Amino acid sequence: MAIDTLASEPLSLHTEDQKSPTSETIRGASLGISTQSVHAGELRQKAEGSISTPTYNASTYTFESTDALLRFVEGKVDRQEYGRYGNPNEKSVEQKLAALEGAESAVLYSSGMAAIVGLLMCKLSAGDEVIFFDQCYHRSREFCMKHLSRFGVKTHQVKTGDFDAMESAINTNTKMLISESPTNPHLTSIDIEQFVSLGKAHEVETLIDATLATPFNIRPIELGVDYVLHSATKYLGGHNDLLAGVICGSSEKLDPVRHLRGILGSINAPQSLYLLERGLKTFALRMQRHNENGMAVAKFLEAHPRVSKVYYPGLPSHPSHVVASSQMRGFGGLITFLVRDADWKQTAKIIDAVKIPRIAPSLGGVESLIEQPLVMSYFNYSPEDRQRFGIDDNMIRLSCGIEDTEDLIADLAQALEVDSNV
Repeated sequence: MAIDTLASEPLSLHTEDQKSPTSETIRGASLGISTQSVHAGELRQKAEGSISTPTYNASTYTFESTDALLRFVEGKVDRQEYGRYGNPNEKSVEQKLAALEGAESAVLYSSGMAAIVGLLMCKLSAGDEVIFFDQCYHRSREFCMKHLSRFGVKTHQVKTGDFDAMESAINTNTKMLISESPTNPHLTSIDIEQFVSLGKAHEVETLIDATLATPFNIRPIELGVDYVLHSATKYLGGHNDLLAGVICGSSEKLDPVRHLRGILGSINAPQSLYLLERGLKTFALRMQRHNENGMAVAKFLEAHPRVSKVYYPGLPSHPSHVVASSQMRGFGGLITFLVRDADWKQTAKIIDAVKIPRIAPSLGGVESLIEQPLVMSYFNYSPEDRQRFGIDDNMIRLSCGIEDTEDLIADLAQALEVDSNV
């Protein structure tokens, strides 16, 4: 396989306008995803010979002279000035994430929500409009409907996958089409090529939140999407120990986004960046296991007499299975299912009975997590709103970690026997 190198400015031990072969980073679209996960974006030879990127705990960066500062101001050197505008750890991780996504550039944020807020605040002005598919993360919906509206931005929601309704909602003020794929928590996969075609036909930019898929299972940039969003807190970090978010896309489109991030200050601490880079090194291996566990557990649940419905795009019974199979390499570790003839309290007993998954929000870590969306995220919503968003009282969302498949299935089997009359 061909390997290209891209020289960047050295991080230390060189004058600002020198270049050094020790500062090369590995690049190459033909490299496998595990090789990219380990090596992409990192300096070949790091400071002091460290194999890991050192953690730069610096709020500001010094210049040896006014002359050196002027070379930086004139754009002759690529280096750090102040922590809010960049950090060597951030640069390394951004390049790795861009390589994994097949994008020119990536901009890291302090969380997934900070990433979508940062993008929309940069791209939208008073009088603009955005269109969402209605199956989406409830905080994304809340930000657009409740807060962007205060600044004169209008949000339309249409039924997920209904491209005719989305097209009907487009007008001269529409600036962005937004969707998750797969969606949370119903795991609906969107026909991304059709989504992109609609945006291009009306000259409207497109954003896909691919958090649940990850670049291992789908790469929306290759399908023509303008922006890809990930909550790196989830599968990319992979260990339930950090918060981060990222927007991937072209350098031209992301340059103003990066500039605004420096003003808003929604950046990552160097320790979180270190953890994210370390987590990414095992990303491909972890995703293989998440995919395997997700499929096996979904098949088990679908065959269980106490389960009335399973939402998992890898199952032929899922409404978007055909679309998902045509676009995705695997289907991830997240599964949503309904307990047959159960109210919310009976459903809660099943969640309380499991021994391996922990009760918690989030997903994508090595530990399995389980939750009841009604209680975890929608308890203060009206019954009418919960029904409108498809949140059933007997719904369980399970994020399969990397534990042994047989252990997860046995644990679910015993939990589903609680108060069972089946």
